[in-house]
Amino acid sequence: MAGVAVLAGVPTTVGIADGERWGAALAWTLPGAALVIALGVAVEWLRLRTTRYRVGPDRVELHSGVLVRTRRSLQRDRIRTVDLTADPLLRVFGLVAVRIGTGEQAAEGTVALRGVPREAGDALRRTLLDRASATPTADGALAALDPRWIRYAPISFVAPALGVAAFGGVMQVADWFNRTEGVIGLAIDLLSGLPLLGAIAVLAVAGLVVGVVGALGLFVEMWWNYRLDREPGGTLRVRRGLFTTRSISIEEERLRGVDVVEPLGARLAGAARVDAVATGMTTKPEDAKSAHNTLLPAAPRAVAERVAADVLREPVSPIEAVHLAPHPVAARGRRLRWALAAVVVGELPLVVLGLLLTDVLLHIAWVTALVAVPVAVALAVDAYRSLGHGLVGDYLVTRSGSVRRSTVALQRRGVIGWTVRQSVFQRRAGLATVLATTAAGAGAYAIRDVGTGTGLDAAESAVPGLLAPFLEQQPVTAPA
Repeated sequence: MAGVAVLAGVPTTVGIADGERWGAALAWTLPGAALVIALGVAVEWLRLRTTRYRVGPDRVELHSGVLVRTRRSLQRDRIRTVDLTADPLLRVFGLVAVRIGTGEQAAEGTVALRGVPREAGDALRRTLLDRASATPTADGALAALDPRWIRYAPISFVAPALGVAAFGGVMQVADWFNRTEGVIGLAIDLLSGLPLLGAIAVLAVAGLVVGVVGALGLFVEMWWNYRLDREPGGTLRVRRGLFTTRSISIEEERLRGVDVVEPLGARLAGAARVDAVATGMTTKPEDAKSAHNTLLPAAPRAVAERVAADVLREPVSPIEAVHLAPHPVAARGRRLRWALAAVVVGELPLVVLGLLLTDVLLHIAWVTALVAVPVAVALAVDAYRSLGHGLVGDYLVTRSGSVRRSTVALQRRGVIGWTVRQSVFQRRAGLATVLATTAAGAGAYAIRDVGTGTGLDAAESAVPGLLAPFLEQQPVTAPA
């Protein structure tokens, strides 16, 4: 609550003071901050005093609430995840936050306990996930952090995003203190001796340097002490984190495959990460920030293939073993048209404004187009070459994407349905997108822009009899 009070109080104080009346501003904000802290502490004390949980032989129960009493109960045999998280404040007091989930998207499928002693949290995780498993045991470490993997952090798209965010943060702080014009004036003075393109290049390099430093720090915070273990009873456990520690458990019985993800920068450096395709993993905004389903961070491709094979208990990764069938040339034309259309959409505002306002924008438009067109064409051709699908053993393998290439090995027994999509342009080109529906991961995995007949044959081969009843049968004409 003190942190909340500071974050809210600093800009409020600056705004009230307006550069002069600091005494009056503090006279308003300090009592307000004290009131916020006191109310927050009182509410939290009442919450803790009225919160009880119980682990019975069949159910986990949570009772909480002050004015409105809430009772939540989960069946133990439906519990799929018990994740432990400890931010710096909890770690100071030896506590963890425990999130017990059944895999349902609704809040009713989750019991969250914040402020549980670490020993009690570990005991809860072991108790609730300790189930007899018929899977042969092969317990132990499957992967651990190699410090050399940090070299892949700066070549991700996180680095430029953090650079842009840093500039935005500087301008926000300057606005708090009414110094926006001063910051802009300082930047203009420092870059006044450079031509326009040179100044833009200097700003871009500065932002990139800041982004690289931020990406390195973010990698260290997220993946420090990373370790992937297979525990008794068939549970995969990921532990990681420097300031905020995380422990994520995935039952192997819920695993339906793996997704080997290769962002463009990591792929050019020969790296990939491994995500789990599993049932019962809720996907909320806060989970997306913490890579909730990632089993291995960006690592050398050989390491990613080995981890994928070990996770699936296969001698060789299905992704490495399969030969992916290429897709028709018409799919390449679609990607080229999309790429060039994206360039046109991006350049059109510059052209229009240039015609209306100044010729400078017209020059910027043709200069950026000279760069954007070949880049877009190269990405489109690469996206076409990345397309592919195939069957190997018990797995359906599908691959697509260029900026983010994803290769999914999905267990065929995990496919519960098929969806066939065709746009007007796909029908004219004889293409279709065939989606394998599953209860795991993203919910559906696509064979994109495949020949219509080839896609339907692949679906029927992957899960015989599932799609056949819905296909139109061509009439058979008897010979005259």
